[in-house]
Amino acid sequence: MFQAFDNPGPGRPLQRAQWMALLARAPLGLLESALQDDARRPARWLRAPETGLMMVQGRAGGTGERFNLGEVTVTRCALRVEAPSQGADADDATVGVAYVLGRSHRQVQLAALADALLQDPARQAALDAQLLEPIRSHLRNAQAARQARAASTKVDFFTVARESGADTDEDDE
Repeated sequence: MFQAFDNPGPGRPLQRAQWMALLARAPLGLLESALQDDARRPARWLRAPETGLMMVQGRAGGTGERFNLGEVTVTRCALRVEAPSQGADADDATVGVAYVLGRSHRQVQLAALADALLQDPARQAALDAQLLEPIRSHLRNAQAARQARAASTKVDFFTVARESGADTDEDDE
């Protein structure tokens, strides 16, 4: 399901909540291909990747009272990336954090790295084109495939009623 921040629209600046939502749902392959050069950057763990459970809530019909739906496996981490021009003790190091469904430590590490890199305004436009746009495209294609699968199971009850009504009319004659 797409949220309002998944499609920022033309001319709107990219906000951190937007890219973090995309990075959380990004497949590992897209993250690795887009960040292959930056993955070798020196980073210091603030919180190494760790896996745990998180309670998920739902709403009946999307509008009713909240209820606990169940638990999901979530992996999270936080890291500090030094600026490339500065030394290891630079005060302007950037902190990247990520939460990802599942148990992939590599995926959450790359998502946190991308979060840290996207906080640099000089790199945002390039990373948006190189990383976030392919993720948006992948998510749109996945949603379209889900909708097509769901549409293929749709039953038109009016047609069934007309067909069964037409059969009984012919039997009465």
